[in-house]
Amino acid sequence: MDFTLDETQKELRDLTARLLAEDVGPDALRAAGLFGVCLPEEVGGAGLGAVEMAVVLREVGARDLPALPLLVGSLAVAAHGSREQQAKVAQAGLTTVAHRDQGRETTARYAAGWTLTGRKSGVPYGAQADLVLVAADRGLFLAAPGRSVPEFTATGAPAATLVFDGTPAEKLDGGDPGALARLFTVGVAAQAGGVLAGALALTTEYVRTRRQFGRALAEFQAVTMQIADVYIASRALDVAMWSAAWGLSDKDVALAGFHVSEAYRALFTCQHLHGGLGLDVTYPLHRAFAHAKHLTHLLGGADAQLDLIGALV
Repeated sequence: MDFTLDETQKELRDLTARLLAEDVGPDALRAAGLFGVCLPEEVGGAGLGAVEMAVVLREVGARDLPALPLLVGSLAVAAHGSREQQAKVAQAGLTTVAHRDQGRETTARYAAGWTLTGRKSGVPYGAQADLVLVAADRGLFLAAPGRSVPEFTATGAPAATLVFDGTPAEKLDGGDPGALARLFTVGVAAQAGGVLAGALALTTEYVRTRRQFGRALAEFQAVTMQIADVYIASRALDVAMWSAAWGLSDKDVALAGFHVSEAYRALFTCQHLHGGLGLDVTYPLHRAFAHAKHLTHLLGGADAQLDLIGALV
C-alpha cells in the first residue's frame, strides 16, 4: 500500500511544523484551528479524517507536546455525533476521551435522560476538560468530567481517573467503544512516531559530532548498528501507524499499538548512545524518553497489545 501523503496532508504537516517552530505549544495549534480540522465544515472545521489527525499528532509528538485528546475526541464526534454535538465540541475549550474502564464496564441508563455510572482511568486532561467523550456499555456519550482523582504520569502531563455516578450525558447517534479505542490507539501511535523520529534525529547528530578516542562515535561499528536498530524501530512504527490510520482495522490498530512499546524500547538505545548526557533531565532526549513511556502506559504496555493481536488472529 502507498502511504504517500497527498498535497492537502503535506500542507497540513508543514503548517503544523511551522506553527510549532514559531510558537512551541498547543495554544498555537488551537489558535490556528488545527485541533478542529476533523470537525465538519458546518461547525468551523475542515472535515478531515484519521490520516490528517495522525499527520498533526506526529508533528506534535516530534516536539514532545501533549495534545492527544484534542484531536481524537473531535474526530470521534465528527464521525458519530449529531450536528448539535459537533458544534458543542467545536465551542468547548477541551474535549478529552475516556475509554479505559477501571473495574466494571461503565454503564449507561435512560430515565428521562441518559446517565453514566462507572470509573475511567488514564484520562488525559481529565480534570481540565470541558467535555469528555465516554465509552459505555450502550455506546458513546458526551458528559461533563464529573469527579476526578489525579494520576501521576511520566511526563507530568495532566491525567486523572474520572468517577461517574449518575452523571448526565448525551448519547451519540452512532459509534461504539471499539471505534473510540481504535482512534485513540492511532492517535497514540502517531504521537509516538513523532517522538521517536525526533529522538532519532537528535541521537544521529550526537553520534556524528561527539568524538571519543580521537574518532566520531558514528565511526564505531557497534554504534552504527545500534542507531540502525533505532531507525528500523522508527520506520516499523510509521508503517504500522499509517496502515492503521488509513484502514482502522482491528489488526492494524493493535499492531500499531504494539509498535508504540517497541518505540519506547528504542529510546533506551538512544539514551545509551548519549551516555550520561541522556540522563540529564534538562536535555531534550530525557523529555522524549518520558513521553514515549507515557504513551506506552496509555495503551497498557506491550503485553496488552499482544493479547489483542492474539485474540484477533
